[in-house]
Amino acid sequence: MQALDETFVALADPARRGAIDLLRKKPRRAGELADALGLSAPAMSRHLRVLRDTGLVERAFDDDDARANIYRLRPEKFMQLRSWLDDVERFWGLQLDAFAQHAEKTRGKRK
Repeated sequence: MQALDETFVALADPARRGAIDLLRKKPRRAGELADALGLSAPAMSRHLRVLRDTGLVERAFDDDDARANIYRLRPEKFMQLRSWLDDVERFWGLQLDAFAQHAEKTRGKRK
């Protein structure tokens, strides 16, 4: 559960969510992310470190320039998040179904 908590903390920041949105489209360099989000290079580096530490993104070398880092999403963490959200959705679906059944049973008794 701690990993899920860390994921939510990482995603709580709008700049990190913005980076995730950009990386959903394609892998990018840190500078591209910083420019697109209007952040300084050091600020983007801090955000990317949080995203890497939580396992949401990974860093790889650019095939064209071995000195440049490319960032891309790691689907495993998002699948874990999706699984948790599916469980929550299932729980609330059952609760609403039970409430609807209760409401149907008691509707005719009020008259």
